[in-house]
Amino acid sequence: MKFCAVICEYNPFHNGHKYQFEQIRKLSGCEKLLCLMSGNFTQRGDVAVLPKTVRAREAVECGADVVLELPAAFAVSPAELFAGGAVHILSSLPDVKALAFGCESGEKEDFLRAARATLSEDKLFKASLKENMKDGTSYVKARTKTVLALNDDVDEALLTSPNNILGVEYCRALLAAGAKIEPIPIPRVGGGYADVALFKNFSSATALRAALKDGSKKTAKLLKGNLPATVLRDLKNYREPPYKEAAMCALLRAEPEQVMKCPDCSEGLENRLRAMAKSNPSYDAALGKVVSKRYTLSRLKRILLQNFLGVGRKETKSWLESPLYCKVLAIARKDMPEMLASLNRGKYPVIMRKSDAGALKKEALSCFETDVRAGELYGVLTGEHINEYESAIV
Repeated sequence: MKFCAVICEYNPFHNGHKYQFEQIRKLSGCEKLLCLMSGNFTQRGDVAVLPKTVRAREAVECGADVVLELPAAFAVSPAELFAGGAVHILSSLPDVKALAFGCESGEKEDFLRAARATLSEDKLFKASLKENMKDGTSYVKARTKTVLALNDDVDEALLTSPNNILGVEYCRALLAAGAKIEPIPIPRVGGGYADVALFKNFSSATALRAALKDGSKKTAKLLKGNLPATVLRDLKNYREPPYKEAAMCALLRAEPEQVMKCPDCSEGLENRLRAMAKSNPSYDAALGKVVSKRYTLSRLKRILLQNFLGVGRKETKSWLESPLYCKVLAIARKDMPEMLASLNRGKYPVIMRKSDAGALKKEALSCFETDVRAGELYGVLTGEHINEYESAIV
């Protein structure tokens, strides 16, 4: 049984994701579609609009065959750890033969070429990178500038467009892991990754989340055109949780040393964030005072979320090198025995019930405990009961 994988958030699942499913079926040559999905918190440093079990069920109802959970520590980390953690899980499954991802442009070989260039960090590369960061430019942007200056054959669009950047990180992680998984770039349709405009039927998840919070009749009509009926139904009672207040409380309560250990934190950011929080109790106002050329808003939001969840840099990196687990969030009833048999041929234990999780030890157990903690905190914020051992059979 051959699986094509997708690394995803589905926050929320929309028409563009259904389109991607259709393209994967056409292009991958695989029999089954496996989604590796972030849980209740996302890589932008936000709370998911629906519980992970609901979003996973929606994905299966809309065409996926099985949805696994990307462990929370990776899901809320910077792109390199996010992609590395996802590939760490996927490469443990021998029947995962391809990895599809959305992109703004580029072919498979273009992405692999760009990924190889970012992996080649010789003395010249390091010297150029250091020079490009002198003016306060962020590490990611400085690395992009360095790669483009040293590699005439790398397309700039692959390192500057949001989905392309993540696609290059996926390929980088595949190459670093020596994974025998073929990357399959799939061009996006409709709104761009960060596009806030609402379109008739193919808007970005960013625009759809903003529309959810808006709540007007006009946006409700546009939401209806962009979301599958099952997702629209699940979102009808959406209320924004009080996460921002909780994150600010967690930041002010934490010792600087704790914040400093977050994967995205460096260069004394823990002190700047806490100082701004003390003088600006508003989440948005405090972050607005720290945002700069070097420190993007997404990075700052992730630091607050990592602190809120208790995610540490050292532990997260150690989990990249350790045997973990494959947590099933949802699976299609059709061919379920065969799919589970395929997953069980992998290197890591498959979790579908509490007794499965009870067998975890050492690093796998501590990683899973972070998932459990994230579920409990999400439950407090939203009033949703999260059964960490629930696997939906659709």
